[in-house]
Amino acid sequence: MTDKGKTLRLVKFVKIIISVTVLTIVALLTAAALRTLSMDVNAGLQLAHWEKTNNISFAIDRAQREQLLSNLKEAIRIRTVSVSRTDINTSALVLFDSFLRKVFPLVFSSSRVKHELVAEYSHLFWLQGSRPELEPYILLAHIDVVPASDTDAWDLPPFSAEEKDGFIYGRGTMDDKSQVMAILQALEYLLMKGYTPQRGFYIGLGHDEEVGGENGAMNIVRVLTKRGVKLSFVLDEGSAILDGILQGLDGAAAVIATSEKGATVLKLSVSMSPSHASMPPRETTIGILASAVKRLEDNPMKRLFGQGPERGMLEHLAHKFRFPLNVVMSNLWLFAPLIARVMEKNETTNAFVRTTTAVTMFNAGVKDNVIASYAEAFVNLRIHSAHSLQEVLEFVESTIGDPRVKIDVVYGFDPLPISPYDEMAFGYQLIKRTVLDMFPSVTVVPGLCVGNTDSRHFKDLSSSIYRFTPVWYKPGDAQRFHGINERIAKDNYEGLVQFYFRFIQNCDTKRLPDAHSTVHEL
Repeated sequence: MTDKGKTLRLVKFVKIIISVTVLTIVALLTAAALRTLSMDVNAGLQLAHWEKTNNISFAIDRAQREQLLSNLKEAIRIRTVSVSRTDINTSALVLFDSFLRKVFPLVFSSSRVKHELVAEYSHLFWLQGSRPELEPYILLAHIDVVPASDTDAWDLPPFSAEEKDGFIYGRGTMDDKSQVMAILQALEYLLMKGYTPQRGFYIGLGHDEEVGGENGAMNIVRVLTKRGVKLSFVLDEGSAILDGILQGLDGAAAVIATSEKGATVLKLSVSMSPSHASMPPRETTIGILASAVKRLEDNPMKRLFGQGPERGMLEHLAHKFRFPLNVVMSNLWLFAPLIARVMEKNETTNAFVRTTTAVTMFNAGVKDNVIASYAEAFVNLRIHSAHSLQEVLEFVESTIGDPRVKIDVVYGFDPLPISPYDEMAFGYQLIKRTVLDMFPSVTVVPGLCVGNTDSRHFKDLSSSIYRFTPVWYKPGDAQRFHGINERIAKDNYEGLVQFYFRFIQNCDTKRLPDAHSTVHEL
């Protein structure tokens, strides 16, 4: 064959490749456009057509409004700090107990409320319903907070509960004393107005959630299990109303977490004989361990976006994104790798796409002229729903790849099962109904809680566990959790009280209506 013939064949082949590529792109874009236009974002998420109820109106006067804010501030000032499982401020927990009894007199004195201390410092309340055939539920929150220091560059001291620009600052305003106080404040108001529930319910306030909940929540579970209690659903802290956090989204999204990530804490350690700094070995314990930690940080676990609850969250929000993001979110079958790459660039959204790795503690050395004989580091990994604890341990071991580094599991557990969230999911529908009662323009969707909560201990008492606090989070607020300048807006806290005031009454609904009775835009 002549050179000219070869060239013609090559040109023809290139044209075919280009034509096939163009046709493939056109076909994919056509399919994406059709899916965007036809996708039913409400599929399985219709708001149930509830029976009408005559709920007690939430109406408080100025003095009550000032008092509820004062109560929250006093709660924040009590330093119920949990540092570790063996370092918990029990004297502050005792003080907090006395404080609760003082500010919520009806909750602790009413014949309709049974109260008991569990494991000395946790609280369990039970309100018997007038219709005992209705399965009870439980509201959870926790009393303890993580440490905070006056030297941590807060705008206002972390336990001062001082106000600035309409916000109350302090450790626990977001995690989780605002929820503790809002639940009890709502109940106090309801009792004040003569309310008796039809559906009985529990309130569980753990005292050691920040260090695993092994004494508080787990003992509450043991008490309920011993009494043969089964729960219709569980509602704990977790996700929130996200406003401006998801870029390109029109309006706010109330994300009700139907699952939470697993977690493990690993202790990495290196040991060798001590020696003098003037005659150092080629490698030291600190150097070996630092290299191992660096390998973990340089090699994050693979992206798993689309294989967990985060996929459903974005798909159900697709119609609320502006063009062209609405097309992208409606077609994650095509654009998931692109979305994952964008999300991993941001520390907040990165947590949704993979198992995350965080080195939280590094300890070594006793003197500046002695080579450390021992070095240890602690690594906190939050496990994506598509991973298992065993897979994470295997990854860490292979990534470190150094037998001199000993790996011990301090604790660990797999991701939690996904709770139901369609129109037949009783607890989910009740939460959604209450959110839309208060914020009709908000989009309500299922999602994933990237942190861990006491609710994980209740998985044997209910298959319907939800993690949601109806507070509004703006860009940057996520970093306030366990960070500096934790705060809550005053009107946001009043709304939190109102949410529980409404929610408890909404739970008196006897049953869900028939499916597909109405369609409510998410």
